[in-house]
Amino acid sequence: METSLNVVAIIPARGGSKRVPGKNLLPLAGAPLLVHSIRHAKQSAYVSATYVSTDDASIAAVAEAHAAEVVIRPVELSGDKATSESALVHVLDYRVKAGLNDPDLVVFLQCTSPVRSPRDVDNAIETLLETGADSLFSACENNRLVWAMKDEQPCSITYDYHRRQREQDMPKQYRENGSIYVFRPEILREYNNRLGGKIAVYEMDYWSSFQLDTEEHAQLLEWVLRHHGHAFTSKRLEDLELVVFDFDGVMTDNTVMVSETGLEAVRCHRGDGWGIAHLLKAGIRTMVLSTEKNPVVAARCAKLNLPCHQGIANKASYLADLLKHDNIDPERVAYVGNDLNDMECMSQVGVPVAVADAHPSVIAVSVLVLSRCGGQGAVREFCDMVLARIAKIPGHAESKLVELITKDLK
Repeated sequence: METSLNVVAIIPARGGSKRVPGKNLLPLAGAPLLVHSIRHAKQSAYVSATYVSTDDASIAAVAEAHAAEVVIRPVELSGDKATSESALVHVLDYRVKAGLNDPDLVVFLQCTSPVRSPRDVDNAIETLLETGADSLFSACENNRLVWAMKDEQPCSITYDYHRRQREQDMPKQYRENGSIYVFRPEILREYNNRLGGKIAVYEMDYWSSFQLDTEEHAQLLEWVLRHHGHAFTSKRLEDLELVVFDFDGVMTDNTVMVSETGLEAVRCHRGDGWGIAHLLKAGIRTMVLSTEKNPVVAARCAKLNLPCHQGIANKASYLADLLKHDNIDPERVAYVGNDLNDMECMSQVGVPVAVADAHPSVIAVSVLVLSRCGGQGAVREFCDMVLARIAKIPGHAESKLVELITKDLK
């Protein structure tokens, strides 16, 4: 596959939304809606630059905090009747004015489709290149019996009701799901359309094709991201061999109480201990890795029977040596962190996880963002998710035990 391609991602995100006010910054599964698409673009193996086109200062601030480049959209391109194509062309023209040539490919991601993965972005790009297409849209298979009104009468569109077929016997059809578009810039400039020339399809699954257009959709998408999530993340949770927790800001709420004698105390969530105990019972190795060397860290971990490695100046180097010594595949390791000093560790493992109030840069590199904050049940939430995934694996050695544990947790 071509690796020298210049590929940019563009994410339109205007401030006005009549059906769901503030939609693009709506908190969803631990991050603003916009942030999910920024993360998907920035974690792609092909995308070299990510642009957010907006007319809103708050959206611009969030985009910049997550390392996306902001292009301020003019008023005439910001109304509810302005097309996405106009915003896309505006970003390309902005680049040209800055002395940059048009890229080889543009990836257009819509904020309203948060259930995708960085791998979906890469697969879509690879599909376009392998098929020699000029443009591509993502879609899910459509085998529904669709009708439309014609001359005030219902008319069957996707099948002939005179010769009713079973859904599984219908010719393959696709429903454009609005998640990913990939195109060559000359297609957009020539046709003023995201699609043109030879068109390819990148097929996504049913769960990845939900969009956010109403408040009810937000509730559904929250459930999808929490319970189904990306197949990538779910599979990784099933295969975990080791879970590593940072301490401050993950097992605590990142505050410290200091007495007049200098003694320190922290606040933890009792439920976290319950979750860790059952994770250990399920046979998953679990530990704390902390830069701080403080008696309170050791005391909390001792109470939880949790191995504690503290006072580690270079956590990334320490973790790399530990994984090598114990012959643990980094892809089967989860690291739960919250701040910048966790990022090197998170880059080494297959499942980097952020608590809800983590630093934006940490959230940007995570494949999973928890809904709870550090010290407020985030650890318990992650433990429950892992246990729930293991319980669903037929024949898993620990599935019967985990099934009992998850019932106990409820």
